[in-house]
Formats: sequence, structure tokens, C-alpha cells
Amino acid sequence: MNESWITKFKGLGRLPTDIRAELETGSQIVSVPAGTQIFAPGQTADNLWLLLEGTVKVQQKSETGREVFLYRVHAGESCVLTTACMLAFEDYAAEGTSETDVKAVAIPRKTFDDLVAKSPVFREFVFTAYSRRITDLFTLIDDIVFQRMDVRLASRLLELADDDNVIHATHAVLGTELGTAREVVSRTLSEFQRRGWVEQSRGEVRLVGKDGLERLVKSAGARQ
Repeated sequence: MNESWITKFKGLGRLPTDIRAELETGSQIVSVPAGTQIFAPGQTADNLWLLLEGTVKVQQKSETGREVFLYRVHAGESCVLTTACMLAFEDYAAEGTSETDVKAVAIPRKTFDDLVAKSPVFREFVFTAYSRRITDLFTLIDDIVFQRMDVRLASRLLELADDDNVIHATHAVLGTELGTAREVVSRTLSEFQRRGWVEQSRGEVRLVGKDGLERLVKSAGARQ
């Protein structure tokens, strides 16, 4: 299994044999159930997690209690906040929770520090993933500041829909995803429903006019 997980992360396959062996020996496979808090504000970052299966949701809570979604970590990815905390020796400033059952590789700080210091390939892997996620965060800021809420909600519904075109989330949860109030989401969804794009029931939204949502997102992209 150790041999196979290396291949799931682009860039690690180029590690020299001795560095690969050190990484495998110095890390472990961990599993956590859905709904587990993996890290929280004020905690120390002791391990870099590379996800093999599942998703982890990272969000931040303000002093007023408002939650703002930052990003998701998917299989084949690492957490940029954990990377930043380990590089800067800072504590977490946000919360990470497993949305699904998660399987991951946990790389302890000692192994992480050793490999970053002596392996150009491992260092490139870490900073490439880091820079890619930072770009995503700048996109998020751009969306919040400049993008229309109906376009942002349409895009997020398309992203979160399962194979049956259903999003299992309350209006409050969708508000957290988009960094806005529940009431704003409710008003926008009501308009989507009036247009025949969605149907709503308790705790879920069903996409019945997916083409309409896709046209809205596409038209907004064309105007930028």
C-alpha cells in the first residue's frame, strides 16, 4: 500500500529511491470518519495530510460567529493551511472537518522538515501545491468582492450536486459556502425555482434545470 499511495500525488513519483523510502517509513496511513474535526484554531500543525480518499472542508469563523468557507481538500491534494502553518511554525487560524470518511497519509513535522530541507523534488511538490491553492484563494476573494451572488450560487450548486443532481445542504450551509447570509441564499434559490432551475425540499436542493444554471455561469464568464 505504501508503494501505491506515492503514485497518487503528482510529483512524488520522481523522488529518488532513498528519499521515497524515508518518506514511506516516516509517515503513516490514517483514517477518520465523516464529521471529524481534524484541526481547529489555536492548534499546532504536527502533520501534513495528503488525502487518499474523501474530502476535508476548511472554513474560518469570525468573532461574531459567522462562518466563511475557504476551500475543500480532495483526494490527491494537501491542505495549504497546514503547509503554511508547518513552514511558519504558526498555529491554525481556521477549522478543518472531514465531510466524508477520509483516508490520508500523515507526514509528521520531523519527516516534513527533513525532506523539505534536503530533497528538491519533495520541496517542489510542497510549494507547487501551496502556490496552486493560494491562487484558488485569490480567486475566492475575487468572487466574493466582484462576482454576482446568483452566479456564485449557481456555480456552487453545480459543483456540489451529486450524481442524482441533488445538493444535500441547508440554506445556512450554502450561505457559509459563499460567505453570505442565509436570507440571501433563500432569495436567490427562490428566483432559481421560479425560473424552473431548481426544486427545494427540507435540507436539499434538486437541480431540474441544470442547463439554465450552466448558461448563467457561462454568460457571466463571457462578460468578464
